[in-house]
Amino acid sequence: MAEFTTEKRVVVRPDPAHVARSVATRVLSRLGKRGRAGLVSHVSLTGGVMGGVVLRAIADHPKRDDVDWSLVHFWWSDERFLPREHRDRNERVGRTTLFDHIDVPAENIHPIPASDAGIDMDAAAEAYERELARFADEETGNPWPSFQITFLGVGPDGHIASLFPDRPEIQVTDRAVVAVRDSPKPPSERITMTRPVINSAVRVWMVLAGADKAAALGLVLAGASYDSVPAAGAKGRRRTIIFVDEAAASQVPPELIDGEY
Repeated sequence: MAEFTTEKRVVVRPDPAHVARSVATRVLSRLGKRGRAGLVSHVSLTGGVMGGVVLRAIADHPKRDDVDWSLVHFWWSDERFLPREHRDRNERVGRTTLFDHIDVPAENIHPIPASDAGIDMDAAAEAYERELARFADEETGNPWPSFQITFLGVGPDGHIASLFPDRPEIQVTDRAVVAVRDSPKPPSERITMTRPVINSAVRVWMVLAGADKAAALGLVLAGASYDSVPAAGAKGRRRTIIFVDEAAASQVPPELIDGEY
């Protein structure tokens, strides 16, 4: 029988809409509190269906404008290497669902270069590394920002960002950003942050919904290897929360569900 770990807290809501509202309330509360203290926050966003649903919930939230967005910087843990205006670009989803609706300075949005930016994938990955390094965290010595929150989606295969099971990218620890070719999930060309960057975040919040994610969530909680189930190795320095709907939580032991968070 699998031995479960309790270091990850699981928060269950009835459906995807309730999950998104719950996440939106928490992120706005945290960013608002930091803003009132004059603190800058770096947030790493995720793509996928739930990534977009969460951003829309933030944009529609009644406390959206309580945040000083001039103190918030947005990044992406991964991106599809497509033209900037392609509908499948995570950046475009971010613009249309959230950034067009809040007063965030353009210079606070840090997209991964698109395929029509005039550089190849490797150069795009290097360019994003340099952009991250502009906001290097002096306290930890990492050549990237200290992310207050890193959002992650989780695929049915357990992948996070564009780190897929049993692929070489998951083992890279000497780079902050790498190109991904022949991705098992289309589109085949992607750019992703690496494991050290993801796990350096103060808080990692995984957001997933649907019965097709239940098996992956079970493996995450059972402590599967990072190589075979990348989501199992994702963890924040201070806290790791997994926000799920009831369908995705069907295989979660009741003792691991946090009813108060």
